[in-house]
Amino acid sequence: MFGPDFPFAYDDFLKNPAGLGHLPPAMHGTEVAIIGAGIAGIVSAYELMKLGLRPQIYEADRIGGRMRSEPFKDGDGAFAELGAMRFPPSSTCLFHYLDKVGLQTVDFPNPLTPAAHSTLIELGGQEYYARRHTDLPVVFQDVELAWQAALDEGAHFAALQAAILARNPNAIKSIWNPLVARLDEESFYGFISKSAAFKRLGFRAREIFGQVGFGTGGWDTDYPNSILEILRVVATGAEDNHQSVVGGVERLPRRLWEHAPEGCVHWPAGTSLASLHGNTPRPGVTRIAPGADHKIAITDRYGNRNEFAAAIVTTQVWLLSARIDCAESLFDHELWMAMERSHYMQSSKTFVMVDRPFWHDTDPVSGRDVMSMTLSDRMTRGTYLMDNGAGKRGVICLSYTWNDDAMKWISLPLDERVRLMLHSLKQIYPKLNISEHIIGSPITVSWESDPNFMGAFKANLPGHYRYQRRLFSHFVQDKLPTHQRGIFLAGDDISWTAGWAEGAVTTALNAVAGTIRHLGGTSAPDNPDAINAWDTLQPVKLQD
Repeated sequence: MFGPDFPFAYDDFLKNPAGLGHLPPAMHGTEVAIIGAGIAGIVSAYELMKLGLRPQIYEADRIGGRMRSEPFKDGDGAFAELGAMRFPPSSTCLFHYLDKVGLQTVDFPNPLTPAAHSTLIELGGQEYYARRHTDLPVVFQDVELAWQAALDEGAHFAALQAAILARNPNAIKSIWNPLVARLDEESFYGFISKSAAFKRLGFRAREIFGQVGFGTGGWDTDYPNSILEILRVVATGAEDNHQSVVGGVERLPRRLWEHAPEGCVHWPAGTSLASLHGNTPRPGVTRIAPGADHKIAITDRYGNRNEFAAAIVTTQVWLLSARIDCAESLFDHELWMAMERSHYMQSSKTFVMVDRPFWHDTDPVSGRDVMSMTLSDRMTRGTYLMDNGAGKRGVICLSYTWNDDAMKWISLPLDERVRLMLHSLKQIYPKLNISEHIIGSPITVSWESDPNFMGAFKANLPGHYRYQRRLFSHFVQDKLPTHQRGIFLAGDDISWTAGWAEGAVTTALNAVAGTIRHLGGTSAPDNPDAINAWDTLQPVKLQD
């Protein structure tokens, strides 16, 4: 996911044998606070440990954050991916860490992909069964072509994508920077509704595109968001060739927690984050405040207060005003404004475990699969089928919804959610008794109701570019007043590609670079970091 706002080659930076930087020997063993044990917190702690620092991770719940693979009780290894569940190969930094800890991936069963085997689209009570795009009626193909035409007409998409694939920062910025200035205040819906191709096809085409989309499913819950959010996703290949992690993605942060890297500075061989913490992170944080001698004071839920030379905050930024007592003086008012204006998407998922992947059975009358990956305008919206292999339990994500669709479920208890979802699917598959295959207890999540998250992921609204730039650029602190230095923000909501684990990883690397500088260190001479590249590659700054 190279660029387009800050086209820095984080993957090359990670792979460089020179390493991520150096610290003065006097700083070795210095404690640095890491708030949150999601993938951003774990990556930043892992890399700082390798450089000789002693990261101290605070976690309010459990390691993994929204990389949460919830096992079914007595499920023989079956699990539900409650948060992050599909990853594009363009997430090259994420895959760097997956490879490092020996995790494998397989194709994710997105609609109209071979991994899904078949897809059933049900709109307005009418069904469309397909194994590939070309099986769909012409109107769907017209809508897909209209989307491509809208991208080229309104965003010079072919040229932008070619520049990204070529990793040509100058070419990327020559296209992207003018687009930011022109499109920052444009919504996704406004962008497609103004395109000549969608105008020609009329409202029905926009409705089909919203309900079905192409790639991961319907787009209409994103319609209010800034078109820049969507352009970043499609231009960097974030919608393409999704993979799922064998055994569950939560294994990644947990394996990094336990992994003892070779060549650690200062620490003896065999040192891991787990060993530095006695196998348990510190408790959740309740207060962040200035400490003595420009340190950062952290207070945990039990009232224990410790001061650190630096701190990296990886929680979603809303928590700094709604959940954690964070001193206002640590950030300027413009940055607080950017945090408060953050717009988080709601998300709800409900999973059931089944006795076997029965959806591979063939209906003797129609010759179709008895059940398919399903896109619908009903409350369920997206239903995904997870085949864990021959002789193993299967898993069905009965419903994956965002925003308004997710809010329809939030007040309903688990059993009522499942009942309504099965009722909706019965209208689509009247001859199929899904219930007879369900075993064990269902699993559900509504991220917006979790007080440690308050939403699934960030998605900027029109006009929010300036806020995102403030958040992303905070790791470059040479112009900040002394009392605001040493505390860094990381996580996917700080990145330009919120909702993608790659953004969490790359902002963690930014925070590592900032921490190194704050403690008197430098990047490796043969491996310039994001701070070295800032003056050349920094995101365009719009006038206030």
